[in-house]
Amino acid sequence: MPVTSLKRKAEVVRRELRRLYPDADCELRYTNALQLLAATILSAQSTDKRVNEVTRTLFAKYRTARDYAEADPAILAQEIRSTGFFNNKTKSLIGMGKALVERYTGEVPRDIDELVTVPGAARKTANVVLGTAYGIPSGFVVDTHVKRVTWRLGLTDETDPVKIEQDLMRLFPKEDWILLGHAMIWHGRRVCHAHGPRCEECALAQVCLKRGVER
Repeated sequence: MPVTSLKRKAEVVRRELRRLYPDADCELRYTNALQLLAATILSAQSTDKRVNEVTRTLFAKYRTARDYAEADPAILAQEIRSTGFFNNKTKSLIGMGKALVERYTGEVPRDIDELVTVPGAARKTANVVLGTAYGIPSGFVVDTHVKRVTWRLGLTDETDPVKIEQDLMRLFPKEDWILLGHAMIWHGRRVCHAHGPRCEECALAQVCLKRGVER
């Protein structure tokens, strides 16, 4: 697709997503950057609903980075067990706490190059935390929903999240990265499902290639 046509498509997508989901935001519950970082770590291979159920009590107990750093692994693992992959997530949460205490005086850093060095905070997680908790457009969040929606639309031909992110950062203005990331996730959850997407109801159907959708 010519660059000009791709840019026009991106502008339609930007306009429609802003219209459809003007209040799109992260659906994980949190009150500060530390809570959002922990919740995002827990959300891997889990649902926001499940994570929110777990963090309701978890956040009452673990209030600071030091609380995670000094957590008993066996107890913490049981507390987050229902989110899945709990052993790995336990290591990440404790490692996160230790890194924040030792390197950043217990605070979640506001720089993506620093944040991605924290255990459990890969680039997607870092973008979520920086954009949602701090309002810093460090990049474009690419989760399974964004990956699916952008590929079906034909906004990217890539399958690697890092390369997808680079394509989206070129297509959309920086001031829209945070909102559009959330909006695409909402669209993927509400309309562009992995199975049985509701194409007949989709406001983006006019510009969608419908890749991988049975017709």
